[in-house]
Amino acid sequence: MFDFVRNIGASTLETIREMGRMFLFLFSVLRSIPTPPYRWNSFLKQMRFIGIRSLFVIALTAVFAGMVLALQGYYTLSRFGSEALLGPAVALSIIRELGPVLTGLMVTGRAGSALAAELGIMRIREQIDALEVMGIPPMKFLVTPRVEAGLLAVPILTLLFDVIGIWGGYLVAVRLLGMSGGTYFGGIESAVEMHDITTGLIKSVSFGLIVTWVCTYKGYFTQRGAEGVSHATTSAVVMSSVLILVCDYFITSIML
Repeated sequence: MFDFVRNIGASTLETIREMGRMFLFLFSVLRSIPTPPYRWNSFLKQMRFIGIRSLFVIALTAVFAGMVLALQGYYTLSRFGSEALLGPAVALSIIRELGPVLTGLMVTGRAGSALAAELGIMRIREQIDALEVMGIPPMKFLVTPRVEAGLLAVPILTLLFDVIGIWGGYLVAVRLLGMSGGTYFGGIESAVEMHDITTGLIKSVSFGLIVTWVCTYKGYFTQRGAEGVSHATTSAVVMSSVLILVCDYFITSIML
C-alpha cells in the first residue's frame, strides 16, 4: 500500500514538473518572437511546410465534411419541415466548430508530427547541442520560426476550410438534393455574423499555437535514440489532439 501511494505521488510530481517545463518553454518562445534577429527565410520555409503543403488534405477534408453535414442535416431538418435552414446549419457548424477543429487535427497529423520528428532527430544527432556551443540560441533559431508560421498558417487554412466546406455543402444541397441555391446562400448570409467568424479565428490561432508549441517541445527535449524520437512524435500528436479538443470546449463556453 505504501509503495502504491508513493508511486502515485511520484507520478503526480513528475506531471507537475513536466507542465512547468512546457509553460516555461512556451514563455521563452513567445518572448523571443518580437526580438531580433528575424529569420524571414526560415519563417517562409515553415509557412510553406505547414501551410501550403497542407492545402490538399485540408481541401479534401473540408469538401467531404461539408457534404456529410449537408446530407445529414437535410434529412434531419426535413423531418421538421425546416429544409431552408440547411445553409445556416452547415455554415455555422463549419465556421464555429468543424473548421478550426478539423484543421487543427489535420495539421497536427501532417505537419506537427514532422516538426517533432525533425527536432528530435536534430537532438539525437547533437545538432542542437552544436548550436549552443557556437553561441547560437537554438530556441530562436529552430523553434520560433515554426511557432510563428503555425500562428499564421493555421488561421489561413481554417478560412480556406470554411469556404471549401460550405461549397461542399452546396454541392449536396443544391446539385444533389435539389434545394434552391438562393435559399442556401441567402440563409447563410442572414445567419452568419462577424462574431461567429471571430470565434472560429480565435480558435484557429489557439490551435496553431498548441500544435507548434507541443510538437516543438516534444521534439526539442526528446530522449536519446530512435525509440526516443518515436515516443516524442507519438506523444506530440496525441497531446496536441487532446489539447485542441479541450481548448475548443473552453473557448466555446467563453465565446457563446
